[in-house]
Amino acid sequence: MKHIKKTPLDLLDDIYSLAYWMTGSENVSHDLVNKTYLFANTRTRESDLLKTFRKCYVDQFGQHADFCISGKICKTHLQPIESLRQWAADIKLSVLLSEISGLQHREISDIVGKPIDTVRLWLYWGRKLLANDGLLQASA
Repeated sequence: MKHIKKTPLDLLDDIYSLAYWMTGSENVSHDLVNKTYLFANTRTRESDLLKTFRKCYVDQFGQHADFCISGKICKTHLQPIESLRQWAADIKLSVLLSEISGLQHREISDIVGKPIDTVRLWLYWGRKLLANDGLLQASA
């Protein structure tokens, strides 16, 4: 199956949906979409726009892309809880990129900068966690 290339304008609704699911706020989502589209033009590729969205999200919320818990000093000097937050955000973003944008594992791997096997694992556990979270909220 051939993947249809989308223009930045075609992706506007998807980017907004990603922003809303990641932040839970209309105002923050609006700002995040605006920041993302400051770096776009009519020739921006889909994967580049989604990478820009991820970068804008990380920049706005002060999170870093590296996950690091070890006895050694981490390059980013993150506290373990900050690393876990970023890890959780990347898992959630991976699931949303798959479910909302319909991206393949390899494309998601390219956007989040992680190996494809990591993305597959994240998608498996992320879907389970989001499904369980939805069930818990529905019964509350």
